[in-house]
Amino acid sequence: MPDLPRTAGRVVGIPLGALARRRSGKPMHPRGVVVDGVLDRTGGPEAEGVPWLAEEGSREVLVRLSRGAGLPARLPDLLGLAVRLPGEPPVDLLLSGTGRGRLTRFLPAFRRDAASTYSSLMGYRSDAGTLHLAAWPESSVPLPSEPGPLAAAITAGRPVFTLAVARGGGAWHPFGRLRLLAPVAELDPDLRFDAVRNPPPGLVPDGPMARFRAPAYAAARDGREGEPTQRLS
Repeated sequence: MPDLPRTAGRVVGIPLGALARRRSGKPMHPRGVVVDGVLDRTGGPEAEGVPWLAEEGSREVLVRLSRGAGLPARLPDLLGLAVRLPGEPPVDLLLSGTGRGRLTRFLPAFRRDAASTYSSLMGYRSDAGTLHLAAWPESSVPLPSEPGPLAAAITAGRPVFTLAVARGGGAWHPFGRLRLLAPVAELDPDLRFDAVRNPPPGLVPDGPMARFRAPAYAAARDGREGEPTQRLS
């Protein structure tokens, strides 16, 4: 029986590869702001069996807030929150604008305000079951999603997001806080986030969204490098 999510990812990968070549390697989330941040992990009850989630401590991270489709500022967009923990290999978290409820956490939501709820959409297989990650702001102060105003608002307000984990549609359990500091002065032009290739230790991208993303991400990478898209089994 055909794997429909992976097939859909291959189909979507064709225009993504073309967009990558036109948008300097960024077919999605072409407009955004990268800032320095600090990830404070506090652990939590849902972290059992996943050491990375159970760890406590602080790490310097890079955070990107972006407009997914790059639509004009007057229009809502699918906003993204990406987090990179540097290392070899790095760890990437990619969260998209959604709701926080049992069903709305799986539904993309188009918004203008970056101070919103984000979730992984993609599930992670682990010893604790299938987990999803989410982030939401700790205050109601709005953040404009346009890069210039967004950078200024982050510098002035230093927003903080709660990070949480849940099993499927179950209750969210906070495991950390993400503090945004200031926009990065000199950005590495090759900085790319990839949630499929760089998951946290102990978490394996799984489910329809993971199978959809794998060939779509591959197409974007190939388009960025000017190479033909590879076929994935």
